[in-house]
Amino acid sequence: MAVPKRKTSKARKNKRRSNVWKLKPLCLSRCTQCGELKLPHRVCGYCGYYKGKEIISVDL
Repeated sequence: MAVPKRKTSKARKNKRRSNVWKLKPLCLSRCTQCGELKLPHRVCGYCGYYKGKEIISVDL
């Protein structure tokens, strides 16, 4: 039966797990209606449009 010869050190274990928590940069796209930056596949928070249709009415 295979048994580890030595205990894995904390440093070695943490080095292996270091890439798990990396944050990815935000991908932003321009709103076709007003030109503001927004997250893709989301309603624009500035004008309330999505794919050329008004989804929510926003008071400016």
